[in-house]
Amino acid sequence: MANLKEIRNRITSVQSTMQITSAMKMVSAAKLKKAQDAITAMRPYAEKLTELLQSVSATLEGDAGGEYTFQRQINKVLVVAITSNRGLCGAFNTNVIKQAKLVADSYAGKQVDIFAIGKKGNDVLRKTNTVIANKSEIFDNLTFENVAEIADALTEKFITGEYDKIEVVYNQFKNAATQIVQTEQFLPLAPIQSDKPVSTGDYIFEPSKEEIVLTLIPKSLKTQLYKSIRDSFASEHGARMTAMHKATDNATELRNQLKLTYNKARQAAITNEILEIVGGAEALKG
Repeated sequence: MANLKEIRNRITSVQSTMQITSAMKMVSAAKLKKAQDAITAMRPYAEKLTELLQSVSATLEGDAGGEYTFQRQINKVLVVAITSNRGLCGAFNTNVIKQAKLVADSYAGKQVDIFAIGKKGNDVLRKTNTVIANKSEIFDNLTFENVAEIADALTEKFITGEYDKIEVVYNQFKNAATQIVQTEQFLPLAPIQSDKPVSTGDYIFEPSKEEIVLTLIPKSLKTQLYKSIRDSFASEHGARMTAMHKATDNATELRNQLKLTYNKARQAAITNEILEIVGGAEALKG
């Protein structure tokens, strides 16, 4: 059994860890509220924009999406992996990295490159895959304008034929304890699938419907990527808050066990001292 000093040092160390994890939990909870409000407020806009694009596209004939919907033979694929810049958030980053590798492996014999958004994904994926860029600084100032620049760069890579397909892998925020790994096709635009009937009212379009669609598509792509990054950002704080909550609980349990061990060891030491004193007194009498 460890001596009393070693147990006291371990109790002190565990209590220090508890203070750190508890503080990180509270910080993540505060950041989560803001991030959750942002993604919750954005989703209706993104869904309405998709609905509008679907409504207008449904009234057009032929290939209305132009170069954004052009289907080429897939030889070069770009996977956009959205992770975080910091760890201590459970399996948040691991799940995205694992899914990005699965997506890359599914294109056997093709050229598959990684476009990393987040330091953690970049550090791991660059060891096994070709990472062409890392935009981890986006989380320092997460605005639509900054994300739009990334979306424009990705769109340019597809339009120029540098890549035949672009997919996005990220964590979708459901709640603080649940994040769902999603793989979405960014380009080319896939046909919009919906069970709801499309409203095709008698409208007068100015400019033409074709021009409206070609104007909406870039806006929709930027919004889609921004929503994905916002989802990932909220998921990160939710995952970190949950991980720190569990870590604090585990540290509390370990501290209680150490205190029990300390008390038992202290009691045993006191008992031994009493026995030694009694034994000594008996020896003197004899």
